[in-house]
Amino acid sequence: MFDVAIIGAGAVGAFVARDLSRYRINVVLIDKELEVSEGTTKANSAIIHAGYDCVPGTLKAKLNVQGNKMFDRICDELDVPFKRIGSLVIALSKEQLDIINELYERGRANGVPGLEVIGRERLKELEPNVNEDATGALYAKTAGIISPYELALACAENAVTNGVTLKLDTEVKDIEIKKGGFIIKTSREDIETRYIVNATGLFADVINRMLKGDEFSINPRRGEYCLFDKNDGHLVNHVLFQVPTPRGKGVLVTPTVHGNLLIGPNSVNVDIKEDVSTTGNGLEYIVNCARKTMNKFSMRDVITSFAGLRASTSGGDFIINVPVQGAVNAAAIDSPGLSSSPAISEMVVQMLKEQGLKLIEKDYYNPVRKRQIRFADMSDSEREKAIEKNPLYGRVICRCETVTEGEIVDAIKRPAGARTVDGVKRRLRAGMGRCQGGFCMPKVVEILSRELGIPYMDIVKDKKGGYLFTGRIKDNYTKGDGDANA
Repeated sequence: MFDVAIIGAGAVGAFVARDLSRYRINVVLIDKELEVSEGTTKANSAIIHAGYDCVPGTLKAKLNVQGNKMFDRICDELDVPFKRIGSLVIALSKEQLDIINELYERGRANGVPGLEVIGRERLKELEPNVNEDATGALYAKTAGIISPYELALACAENAVTNGVTLKLDTEVKDIEIKKGGFIIKTSREDIETRYIVNATGLFADVINRMLKGDEFSINPRRGEYCLFDKNDGHLVNHVLFQVPTPRGKGVLVTPTVHGNLLIGPNSVNVDIKEDVSTTGNGLEYIVNCARKTMNKFSMRDVITSFAGLRASTSGGDFIINVPVQGAVNAAAIDSPGLSSSPAISEMVVQMLKEQGLKLIEKDYYNPVRKRQIRFADMSDSEREKAIEKNPLYGRVICRCETVTEGEIVDAIKRPAGARTVDGVKRRLRAGMGRCQGGFCMPKVVEILSRELGIPYMDIVKDKKGGYLFTGRIKDNYTKGDGDANA
């Protein structure tokens, strides 16, 4: 029997697993997908928000500000790229300047440090490429950019290294509530546990019903994005927001932590909780909106478009509560969920403790996790040593991002290692360059097949059923008629 079962291996679930791995308890992290961070965490704006726009007194306001302060230490411990570059909410009219001042006062009420309302001249100094219509901005110096999936993967790796059991490809079908605990019925096995954490994102309402909690609904809200080549990453220096609306923070323009340029998202309610399709109208909308902020980018430099889903609810705030004795919901974690995730985790752990979970710290807990050293970041002498130690480091697989076969093999063998093409991509950026995997994807499949002992046909892009091949042409070739049957 486990002491705690965490359902959902996104940012919040992975943080909870890492925090609980500090203690002498038996913890399991469960997810229905093949990889950590396969849901909302993998596709969002990748912003660590300052916390000025949350309504004072809400969980979002409290946990955003708390979480923001924690990222320097956490990213140092986990060796995750994080840049505290600051954000600007840009006003394009006098009426919007009034809203900027309201956001400033709200931020002060929330305890956000380093806020400043600036005029046009100062704005142009900070952002020379901002549109001429801009009249001023709210400058939040504590905002930052991060790689959200790398953060979740780092937390999961660190948790596993400290003793947490990771069960992927394990879908929860039902939960039986019994005296002193629960039986989680999954697609693979029954898992007994004394406590449960529901961190299932878009499906938190489903798990809550299994736990017999007070009813709430999670409404998926889709946001579409365009990602530009690194040639455009220099066009802005900060995260550039427009004045927010009731549906969200609006279309932003931002550099990414890896040097690309990102614009988006829109905000569209959808009926299907896995609908991450992009649309012509949606992409046209975000481009037109982004040009109101800054119009120096060229659509010829777009290397991919994608969509993510937010776990929204009618209440407008996070739902962090106790649905039944022994369980905690961490639900409706939409924006600023990523920014709040380490503080949400602390709150969840405290709620488990208040329900009777005994937390005795380990003497041997290690909070440090080191990421793989990237071949692209090595000096010439370091590359020579790496190749001498492992010749596979001398074979470049992804030319755009300079990722070698040795790195891919190591990524597969790490704790919570890669199991899919996208799993390799998120750990190493193989396939994230201009060609978007056009050159390296078949080679990545070959390496995954070899290292995992899985046939080519069974390697997937990301999720179960996301197959890349239908068959071998040579095996299906029919002699004599010159036709291939596959």
